[in-house]
Amino acid sequence: MGSNLGNREKNLKKALQALKKLPLRIIKVSKIYESKPWGFKSPHLFLNLVLLGETSLSPWAFIFEIKKIEAKMGRKLKKKKFYEDRLIDIDIIFYENLVIKSKSLTIPHPHMHERDFVIIPSLEIIPFWIHPIFKKSVAELYKDLNLSENKS
Repeated sequence: MGSNLGNREKNLKKALQALKKLPLRIIKVSKIYESKPWGFKSPHLFLNLVLLGETSLSPWAFIFEIKKIEAKMGRKLKKKKFYEDRLIDIDIIFYENLVIKSKSLTIPHPHMHERDFVIIPSLEIIPFWIHPIFKKSVAELYKDLNLSENKS
């Protein structure tokens, strides 16, 4: 989850409180990390965190509830096809070992392995989790990310 507008830390805490009202047992929450915007330019830095949870909701029901939380917090639907600043962004990165590719939902998140703001907090709470497509642990994905960043 991430926020780069308004009181970013308060936005993350508010989203966490809203998630706690769902049938979701939060097992671990990473520290908050600051990161540059990914995929677009903005002077506003993001605060990000990752949480590990357990839910009885299906992936589609869960993403529906997440979108309701984002809307209640003031997130506007994207008018453009590219990334932009936002009050709150909540994504499902993994859901068990499922691989889902549909118009409304893609799991695992298709860009998670390219984003240090996802990999680093994930490394903190689930370093040995195996990516169901790449068959690599989060720790291995982190090493791959660092190698590719050092080359550029």
